[in-house]
Amino acid sequence: MKPAEGSTVIGKSVVIRGELSGNEDLYIDGDVEGTVTLPEGRLTIGPNAHVRADIHSREVVIFGQLTGNVQATGRVELRQSANVKGDILAGRLSIEESAVLTGRVELKPATDAPKASTPAVTVPVPAEATTPLFSQPKA
Repeated sequence: MKPAEGSTVIGKSVVIRGELSGNEDLYIDGDVEGTVTLPEGRLTIGPNAHVRADIHSREVVIFGQLTGNVQATGRVELRQSANVKGDILAGRLSIEESAVLTGRVELKPATDAPKASTPAVTVPVPAEATTPLFSQPKA
């Protein structure tokens, strides 16, 4: 996994404690604890990342470990290697096979979307869940 061109990168040997905010895309592959706020940006949590933070972003893509809640005005993607412990509030959600999610999911249309769109959906996931949310039988 390579960061998108033009993204700010926090490398895998970097440790940050505190509050991160900005208006550009951010790729985290290190250790971050606190809050991450990117209202106009895309946050990518890389495969080596250990993030313990609440996330507020336009889009979020997760390959690594996240402990914290995610609020995204757009799409949240949990890739195959993702391990998320926390609640997700987003406009759209994509979960690849083998991704692990322990928490609740609430999907809401964008605030500028027409009122006639699909209503919000809440999917509770038991706290003791340790297996992927969706899995395919092995062939």
